[in-house]
Amino acid sequence: MENRDIIRMANQIAAYFEAYPRTEALSGIAHHIKSFWDPRMRKQLVDYIDGGAEGLSPLVTAAISPPAKAKASS
Repeated sequence: MENRDIIRMANQIAAYFEAYPRTEALSGIAHHIKSFWDPRMRKQLVDYIDGGAEGLSPLVTAAISPPAKAKASS
């Protein structure tokens, strides 16, 4: 899958959760990605974040922070 597609989808999830309190938003984003994304997509997202996360919502980056990375990539 192209990075632009991963970015678009992750940013759409972040936009949905944007109105939630920050803690709920981060939890919701991480949960959605863990529950509904293929493991290869999750790994690609983590790799993209590690590469600088250009164009990615800060909410996604925060939701997939180092402690959450292990959960997202498993």
